This record gives sequence, C-alpha cells and structure tokens, in this order.
Amino acid sequence: MGPLQRESNMKIVITGAAGFIGGFLVQHCLDAGCSLLGLGITKPGDWAGGSFECCDVRDAIRLSHLLSTFQPDRIFHLAAQSYPTVSLEQPRETMDINVGGTVNLFECVRTLSRMPVVVVACSSAEYGPVAAADLPVREEHPLRPLHPYGVSKVAQDLLAAQYFANYKIPCVRIRIFNTTGPGKVGDVCSDLSKRAVEIELGQRAPSLMVGNLTRRAIIDVRDLVRGLWLAPDCCAAGDVYNLGATQVYSIQSVIDAIQAVVKVRFSVQEDPALVRGCDEPVIAGDISKFQRCSGWTPQIDLLRTLQDMLDWWRKQSSAAVGPSARR
Repeated sequence: MGPLQRESNMKIVITGAAGFIGGFLVQHCLDAGCSLLGLGITKPGDWAGGSFECCDVRDAIRLSHLLSTFQPDRIFHLAAQSYPTVSLEQPRETMDINVGGTVNLFECVRTLSRMPVVVVACSSAEYGPVAAADLPVREEHPLRPLHPYGVSKVAQDLLAAQYFANYKIPCVRIRIFNTTGPGKVGDVCSDLSKRAVEIELGQRAPSLMVGNLTRRAIIDVRDLVRGLWLAPDCCAAGDVYNLGATQVYSIQSVIDAIQAVVKVRFSVQEDPALVRGCDEPVIAGDISKFQRCSGWTPQIDLLRTLQDMLDWWRKQSSAAVGPSARR
C-alpha cells in the first residue's frame, strides 16, 4: 500500500475486524503503528496483531465496557450482515445487526470521556436502481434500496447523521461501492475466479456458469482501505461520501480478463439458479467529492486484482487437498 505516516499514539477500534475489509484495514493500521482493538464474532486464525475481543455489536453492555476501557481516537464501524441475498432470507437478523448494532455503538460512544471520530461503512446498495442519466450517482440522489440489506444501510447512514446533528459525535459516512480482492467470498469476481480455478484443476467441466450480466464499478479492497484510512482526517464531520472505483466494468469484461490469465479455455453459460430478480443493472458512484477533500485515487487495476484472487483460490484449493493427497 506504500509507505505510511506512523501514528504510534493513535488508538483505533475496528468493528467487524474479522471480516474481509476489516482484515485489510487491521493490517493497514498495524503498518501505521497504531494501537489496535479489533472486535468481531470470532477471532480469525491468522490474526495479524494488536488486541482482539469477541464482541457482537448487539451486545451493548460488552461493547460499552470494551470501548470505555480502550478509549479510542478513531472507530471504523464495519460490523454488518453484508450480503443482500442473505438479507432476503434473514431480514430481521440483518436489521438487528446493522441497525441495532449501530445504535448500540453510538450510544456507547456518547458515554466516553473523549469523543472519537467514527467512520461508518455505508453502502451503494442504499441507492437502489439508478437511471442511466443519473450515473455515476451522486451523494444527494434519492435512496431507494431494493432489499433489506440496502434498507438497513440507509438506516445506519441516517442514524450516524442524526447522532452528529443531535449529539455532535464526529462521524463520517462512507458509501462503499463494489469492493473485491484476494480473500473475498460471495461476490461475482470471487465466484467467477473460484469456478475458473476449479475448471483449471479439472474439478468441474470447462463451462463457466454465470448469473446476471450486470455492470459494476469494482474497486480493489487495498485501494478502498487507503481511502477509509484518510476519511477521519480529510472528510467533514457528519457528511457523506461515495467511495469506489472510477471505472465501470461489465461482468463480461471480468470473464474475459479471467479467461486471459487462466491456463485452460472455457465456455460461458447462464445458470438460472444464479440469476437474481432484484439486482441493479449498473452500479457506479461519483467519487469526486471524496477525491477533492482527500487527493485519493485508485491505484490497482482490475487485472491485477483478478490475478491475485485467482492465486488466492489456487492456494485454498491446494490447502484443501492437503500434503498427503498431493504426494
């Protein structure tokens, strides 16, 4: 990610530290020399350092105890049920975690002896379908989410805004657009990369099964984390910012890029089971507001991201086989 300014006296809390984005942000904070407290449901086996405490954000008592003991300078609130498809099956749990957990966090922050800056990970899913004339979508666009996950993120977003308005808690709301990278599970780039590696290894027929052929502005998680890190210092307290890629990719272009670097040829077939009825055809955000205040810009292109993801899936496949089976 490049050299970082050392922040050895800064105390950081990351909720959802065991998650995909959280793991990369943890490493970024450690590289900057911060004192870190990660919170999550379970401690990851490859925890990189700093302190980790098992804490569900729905547990207000434990959350309050941990924050009051640690007294952070910054909180990155990433904890969430983050899958739209899961939210359709489990709307109540999604709301409990994403909305109730956010209320708990801010209520705990209100009691702290010193006020940290809170960066809230919001989502492009808040916008819902956006007309072509309104793309890339700006922050002031109406919020019309398509699923419970999107609704929960709207609530999270607006809760943060009202805690700033009513209690002067310095928070920054970051609407994150499609983010992927090595270690990601359950998004289109990850699923396609995994299937391509399985074809490469002879574990499935040479036909890549696909769902909705949408278009997305896809950012590498390592670029996203650099942006999140800058937000507390560069963004206006209480305000909202889009953060994502500057280039929009079709899913077909993702498939073509994967085909260019894997070791076998494959055909492409639509799988009706993978087609989602409620899916935004295009997701792309205007990130100029964030760029103006921070000077940030993405540095990692999609091809490198996909190459790193393919390598990650190859390692997972190798580990799953085990050394004895490879002899």
